[in-house]
Amino acid sequence: MADQLPYKPKQGEIPTDPGVYRFRDAHGRVLYVGKAKNLRQRLSNYFAPLHTLHERTRRMVTTAASVEWTVVPTDVDSLQLEYQWIKEFDPPFNVRYKDDKSYPFMAITLADEAPRVMVTRNHRIRGAKYFGPYPKVWAVHDTIDLMIRVFPIRTCSDSSYKRAMQTGRPCFPGQIGKCGGPCSMRVSIEEHRAIVDDFIAFMQGGDERFTRELTAKMKAAAAAMDYEAAAVYRDKLASIEAVLNKSALVLPEKADADLFGIAEDELSAAVQHFVIRGGRVRGVSSATIDKELDISGGDLVGQILERQYGDAAPIDIPRRVLVPALPGDAEELEQWLRDKRGKAVELAVAHRGQRAELMRTATLNAQQALMRHKTRRTSDYVARTQALTDLQEALGLEEAPLRIECFDISHLQGTNVVGSMVVFEDGLPRKDQYRSFSIAETTDDTDSIHQVLSRRLAHLDRVEDEPEAVVVDPTADGIVQTEPTKRRRFAYPPQLLIVDGGKPQVDAAARALRETGHDDIPLVGIAKRLEEIWLPDDDFPVILPRTSEALYLVQRLRDEAHRFAITHQRKRRKRDIRTVLSEIPGLGEARIKALLRHFGSVTALRGATAEQIQELPGIGPKLADTIRATLAAGEDARAEPHRLEA
Repeated sequence: MADQLPYKPKQGEIPTDPGVYRFRDAHGRVLYVGKAKNLRQRLSNYFAPLHTLHERTRRMVTTAASVEWTVVPTDVDSLQLEYQWIKEFDPPFNVRYKDDKSYPFMAITLADEAPRVMVTRNHRIRGAKYFGPYPKVWAVHDTIDLMIRVFPIRTCSDSSYKRAMQTGRPCFPGQIGKCGGPCSMRVSIEEHRAIVDDFIAFMQGGDERFTRELTAKMKAAAAAMDYEAAAVYRDKLASIEAVLNKSALVLPEKADADLFGIAEDELSAAVQHFVIRGGRVRGVSSATIDKELDISGGDLVGQILERQYGDAAPIDIPRRVLVPALPGDAEELEQWLRDKRGKAVELAVAHRGQRAELMRTATLNAQQALMRHKTRRTSDYVARTQALTDLQEALGLEEAPLRIECFDISHLQGTNVVGSMVVFEDGLPRKDQYRSFSIAETTDDTDSIHQVLSRRLAHLDRVEDEPEAVVVDPTADGIVQTEPTKRRRFAYPPQLLIVDGGKPQVDAAARALRETGHDDIPLVGIAKRLEEIWLPDDDFPVILPRTSEALYLVQRLRDEAHRFAITHQRKRRKRDIRTVLSEIPGLGEARIKALLRHFGSVTALRGATAEQIQELPGIGPKLADTIRATLAAGEDARAEPHRLEA
């Protein structure tokens, strides 16, 4: 492969103005759309020597056959044009969004003569105003039931409304007090439209005004001794309070904001969007994103905001947008949002206080959504079968790897080093066969991988006695004989070994295979940064397609091994510190718990001074000095024999 691309523009051809560029393939299909403040500076990165490019960027530029650009007056214009082209051409190398359409919405059909409120999952109702989505369908039904007590708007179907208006007889929901539209014969179309406007204003955060007005009316009716009217207003206030209690106050009462929590790995991301109006979470939505090219967290935030607000109405853009990281063009994005909204918009990072707490909640939800997205494929039999077939073809295996073992190493700054082994059979985890390894002495991760693989492979040919098994004669009454049986523990050889890491880790694992005489077992490594698959003795990695079922399976194996290793390491750290502390005279279980709870972590406790330890009730100067000396000695002498833990 030549180190330069044949369609590289000549020197000086690319302007230095802001603009938007497109890469096309030989058939004219747009592969990628991007924007730049300086087109020459940005595009020069793509035409660097190929061996210096990110693996996936190299695949994009070598697939492309041409590049073109459009100069625009300002950076804000480039944002708008980029959004329009991505929407029009749907380039395969741009991030791809998959909305979570499982959540129901509350919709008000404003295009109707008498708008109705309804529960729907259809996002394309003409002229409808949406609220939500809601996490549960019963939650939106409960909200509507409470809301129509305060704002009685139409709930009946279009056919019921049409029949009622033609016959002059109220619709059935109207007869039982569940529909307040003109079909109930209690309000005119104009009066009903005003109630609908109040309904929408309340849902958009105007709850303070309505609460104040209803309270004033209730007091006035009570003062006039119109107790029936006062009771009606009281019930409406109770309904409003019930609606508000379903969405707790998470920010100050007058705060309007959109908050985006993001979780990502090298190939995918999940976005959790909280819509906050009047300080309350009025809606939650989620989306998953497939990433083809390497993209920073800030750039990902920028593309998410472009997509979210590209076609948004001014009323749907809040005063403040909270994100986990600011994109490089944050000022241009603020200006773009300001132009669309017609008012000031602030783009900010949630650093502290209520905002930070809410961001942590949104990020946690995004992490869970990303995990569900990655595991959903492996729960499907067809997808698992495809994954194993793809893996067999990509790695050149003789058969599909029905049993795969994956290994990872975890440590805390070189201490408490542990290894993990997770087992997948037929694409599904076999948690009863997971194993953890304690590593007493090691030089680095490659040495740890070599130790763990050597110890695991040593078990392949061992035969261990099992307890006596009962053999029953079906022709006799009861047990007639017993005999010992033998079981080969770990004797079932894996059809594929995976290690977490790149070429150095793979080489260390291959050495362990050769030394134990099992070099016939296929071996690969997965490099975390680029998601490359490394084979022994190969100078270049295997790149699996982004949407490959095989890549999702390998990722899940790697992530599961990482999770299992960290879990074991944390248990070890906790057990080690408790064991050391329990040997100190005068330090019982209650004081040990108080110490760990007060300092929060083993590292903080080891770094605490005697004066800081004395701050806890019941610990004097002498005991504090003993604790400090014991922990310091344990830090220097901590060592543990090799073992294979079940």
